[in-house]
Amino acid sequence: MNRLNSTFDRLRQAGRKALITFITAGDPSLETTATLVATLAENGADIIELGVPFSDPLADGPTIQAASLRALQRGTTLAKILVLVQKIRRTSQVPLVLMSYYNPILRYGVERFVAAAVEAGVDGVIVPDLPLEEGAALRQAAEAKGLAVIQLVAPTSSPERMASLCRASRGFVYYVTVTGITGARRELPVAIADSLQQLQSFTDTPIAAGFGISTPEQASEVGRHADGVIVGSTLVKLIADGGDDPQMLEKLGAQVRALRTGLDGIR
Repeated sequence: MNRLNSTFDRLRQAGRKALITFITAGDPSLETTATLVATLAENGADIIELGVPFSDPLADGPTIQAASLRALQRGTTLAKILVLVQKIRRTSQVPLVLMSYYNPILRYGVERFVAAAVEAGVDGVIVPDLPLEEGAALRQAAEAKGLAVIQLVAPTSSPERMASLCRASRGFVYYVTVTGITGARRELPVAIADSLQQLQSFTDTPIAAGFGISTPEQASEVGRHADGVIVGSTLVKLIADGGDDPQMLEKLGAQVRALRTGLDGIR
């Protein structure tokens, strides 16, 4: 069974929600990314997304855009990230998902990418700029190898579109909580609960919500209506602000523990 499926099954049986954390691979360096993954997992992250840096990250806000630029300037590539995943797999079985724009995958070669990702130990992939209608080649190659292609559902998606995206999604369905780009928000839309309830009527696949969630209170609020929450920009900013300060890992771990506590406090 894919590590994503087994993780959601385990959490569901325990009555808990998944904490999914996002960081940009290669920021501040690939060597540090391996340490960051370990820190996230040790402090309560159930699934970890590794962002593949790209020059035109149209779905991302300023925080992740800047992280992508720093990673690219450090020479981070998709091939190097797959090598990093291989190294992480020597010591960790935490589910890993790559969030990549389609151009790096297309340039790498779709079938070659899927084979290399599975061999390295990647469990899933999210491609925010790949429309459902254009993703058949990736989904077919991934399905054959057991790599989950996770579909994003927007607040503006029609019911028919939600149903189609849910049918195609593997691992979990990614509900985008806000219209627009990634980044922390002071307030989340009040209609999230209704939207997630509607989405659940289309699928038994776990649903995780992300974009805009940055605090334990927001994680708890959204987690009441989803199987998991995804937190990215606030962690990416903490890493950027910490730089080479050895206390950065302690601050990152504390933030993840606080998010974990927020989710575990749901009743």
